[in-house]
Amino acid sequence: MVLSVFSDEHFMKEALKEANKAFDKDEVPVGVVVVANKRVIARAHNLTEALNDVTAHAEMQAITSAADFIGGKYLKGCTVYVTLEPCVMCAGALFWSQADRVVYGASDDKRGFSTVGNLLHPKTKVTAGVMADDCAELLKMFFQKKRK
Repeated sequence: MVLSVFSDEHFMKEALKEANKAFDKDEVPVGVVVVANKRVIARAHNLTEALNDVTAHAEMQAITSAADFIGGKYLKGCTVYVTLEPCVMCAGALFWSQADRVVYGASDDKRGFSTVGNLLHPKTKVTAGVMADDCAELLKMFFQKKRK
C-alpha cells in the first residue's frame, strides 16, 4: 500500500518527528505540524521545560508560528496535526484560531479536550486516532523512562 504524499498519515509522521525532538530534549513528546495547501507551514513540539512555561505546549507554539507565517491570527484553510489529543487550554486556542481541521493521534483520557465536550470551533472538523499506536508508544516510552 502506497501512502499519498498528502495523506493524514504522511503529515502525522511529520508531527511525530517533532514529538521525537521533544523526547530527545526530555520534554513530554508531543509534536505538531500545521498544513495549508498541502504544505507544512509550521512545526513545533513541547517546550514547557526549556521555557519554564506551562503554556508552551506544542499546539500553542505551532499556532503562533503558523499565524506568523500567514500574517494573520486565523488558521482558516489549515489543518493542525498533533500527536496527542489537545488539552483544554490548547483546544481553546485552536477554537480562537478557527483552524479548519484538527487531526490527532493518541487520545488523552485524562486531560484531552473531549473529556469535557468539544471545545473546538463549531466549523472545525476533527479526525481522531491517526497513527494512534505510534503516537501512544512514544509517550509510553517517555513516561517509563521517567519512572526509572
